[in-house]
Amino acid sequence: MSKQKQAELRKNVAPYAKANTKASIIQIINTIPPFFILWFLAYQSLSVSIWLTIPLSILAAGFVVRTFIIFHDCTHQSFFQNKKVNRIMGTITGIITHFPFEKWKRSHSIHHATSSNLDKRGTGDVWVMTLEEYKEASFWGRLKYRLYRNPLVMFGLGPIYLFLISNRFNRKGANKKERMNTYLINAVIVISYAIMIVGIGWFPFVLIQGTILFVSGALGIWLFYVQHQFEDSYFENEEEWDYVKAAVDGSSYYKLPKVIQWLTGSIGFHHVHHLAPRVPNYHLEKAHESTPPLQKATTITLTSSLKSIKFRLYDEKTKSFLSFKEAKREIRKARTGIASSLSANPRLQDNK
Repeated sequence: MSKQKQAELRKNVAPYAKANTKASIIQIINTIPPFFILWFLAYQSLSVSIWLTIPLSILAAGFVVRTFIIFHDCTHQSFFQNKKVNRIMGTITGIITHFPFEKWKRSHSIHHATSSNLDKRGTGDVWVMTLEEYKEASFWGRLKYRLYRNPLVMFGLGPIYLFLISNRFNRKGANKKERMNTYLINAVIVISYAIMIVGIGWFPFVLIQGTILFVSGALGIWLFYVQHQFEDSYFENEEEWDYVKAAVDGSSYYKLPKVIQWLTGSIGFHHVHHLAPRVPNYHLEKAHESTPPLQKATTITLTSSLKSIKFRLYDEKTKSFLSFKEAKREIRKARTGIASSLSANPRLQDNK
């Protein structure tokens, strides 16, 4: 895509990068109150059956994901026009979703600035090793990476680590505003937890809130994972990396059923979001539908996205993802080729 076409593409999306206060307020009303209502119903249902409590808690988790999208838009200053209002709403939704607003705002902005850049991985993204890096890694380095990429670890232990550890501590070198925001959110969470446990008992609270956090966390990690790691996804080194190509080719259009699209705040239009982060979630679909070039982005569905689970390593030569099994085969093939070259050339073998 030429620079001129890239400029035209961004220009076409620009009209949608404006917050609509009415739409934002409506989204808050149809998201946050229903979450608390479902929480209350889940608690009340315990007197009927735990098997009614768990489905209600899972449904409440869906509204936590939707609340996170509001939080997410606030970090981009796209949910309201006023920065202060975005910060206040971002902190409130950060309490509900258990995410530190200022800390996540910083890491996520880095993610947008470096997405699909092989030389700038490591902040706000899902860890991806290249095939060459994996070849050169130590036994413990490979083991650590394999554990990290194991679905049971990523989607099972991941939410626990995210909510109890990663989101609860400030990064080294955080400024005062960032640190104080994390402390505030942590303090409100601890106080509200204490009040709830005293009020309804630890078992109902842990059952309901634990289910909500675990399910919403797993769903959130999955969305973040699959929207950048799919077949034919774009990755380049710094010298070849291009912001627009990273947005359109390195982010998927996750075509979801309408109900799930609504619960996830249309974040499936991830290519639009990465191209223009200031577009609020309720305008993403409109921007996609009105911009033909964006409709050519890689489309994945619930079914096809499941293939992404086996994508573990990125091969820079073929520009494709490999499973660990395929990587093992490639490494063995490379070693066999080297051994064959040595045996075929005695001079090389002597030098070796």
